[in-house]
Amino acid sequence: MKRLLSIGLVLLMVTALPAAALGADVTLNVWTNMAGVVNDTFAQVCKDFTEETGIAIDYAAPANDYESLMKTKMATGDLPDIWSTHGWSVLRYSNFLRPLNDQAWFDDLADFIKPMITDDNGNVYVLPVDMDIAGIVYNRDILAECGIDVDSIQTWADFEAACDAIKEAGYIPVYLGGKDDWTIGQFFDWVAPSFYVTNEADNDRETLLDGSFDWHKWAAIADMFAKWNEAGYLNVDAATSDYATCGTELGNGKVAFEFFGNYVISSANAAGPANIGMMPIPAASADDTPTLIAGEHLTIGMWKDTKYPDEAQQFISYLARPEVMSKLATVAGMPAGLKGVESDTGPVKGDFEKYSAIRTFPYFDRVYLPNGMWNDLCSTGLGILNGSMKTDAICDFMKESYLEKREQ
Repeated sequence: MKRLLSIGLVLLMVTALPAAALGADVTLNVWTNMAGVVNDTFAQVCKDFTEETGIAIDYAAPANDYESLMKTKMATGDLPDIWSTHGWSVLRYSNFLRPLNDQAWFDDLADFIKPMITDDNGNVYVLPVDMDIAGIVYNRDILAECGIDVDSIQTWADFEAACDAIKEAGYIPVYLGGKDDWTIGQFFDWVAPSFYVTNEADNDRETLLDGSFDWHKWAAIADMFAKWNEAGYLNVDAATSDYATCGTELGNGKVAFEFFGNYVISSANAAGPANIGMMPIPAASADDTPTLIAGEHLTIGMWKDTKYPDEAQQFISYLARPEVMSKLATVAGMPAGLKGVESDTGPVKGDFEKYSAIRTFPYFDRVYLPNGMWNDLCSTGLGILNGSMKTDAICDFMKESYLEKREQ
């Protein structure tokens, strides 16, 4: 994720072991953008590492501010010793990270994730703890009660018909946590490829990349979001609810669909246990087919100028241990990033197998939007929810931001 951020600033100082212990005088600053149960588990892994090595960890997961804070730190040259790259290990962070090709685990990188984290010179800058292969998570029980076969949902029109049936049955079709506005941005990141990228016969890939994209076309996705809001497909407090509540309501059996990766299932199960599945993302038109999204999730790199390179590599090697990686990948509900490491993907294991032949595309913003436009997805979506922005204004805003940020 880019963008899977914590619900608030979480600081964890792990007390070092006695001075005789290895690294007792070293404290590593470690930052991630993790949220919910994944964040809690990573914090515990930090504590376990300290207990074993004596190397202290000052751990932070700075909520919605993660991306902006990291940009500030890059500008000032004052970066954490270790951080998660939320989809940008090559394009944004590679100049600040130490290549990790010499690490013992390098040859075991999973084939699926390796091309996504490798630059043109063959360098890899992160350990991929897991691999983000995502669609839309859904409550199997609600869909069964409403007589909906998830594989019959091929287009957004089909999805809307399912939302009508779900709403009629008294459930919330789609839940968003707009207080954590990344949940809104992620909706657009999930949906945009179906309109502008995935249709082999009619797409805007080249114009999005060369700067000539017609931003009036963005009206299609903005109008659909506004339509869903007006139709009552979204929770009434979509602008003010938070990410933690998304998992709770999914687990409580009140919500049918959520536009998150499988990491939300752990949060849902904490409230449930819930009967959750994963489905592909519908197509925008009948001449296209559903797809999945893929990219980095928990990917960990080390600052090339850290004062503690040996200890930082030791921490990354610790994360690469099969038992540690398995724990983190399992709680995220995702396949592990190294070959031979097992991950219990729980209720969506069958879905991974079932949809293994489905076409997969990268996160939209990571390929087709210039640096900084993720925030625009969040803010314009929130503007639709609170009524402060209309479609024409959103299209103009997105165009201006796109052209401006391309020049930066």
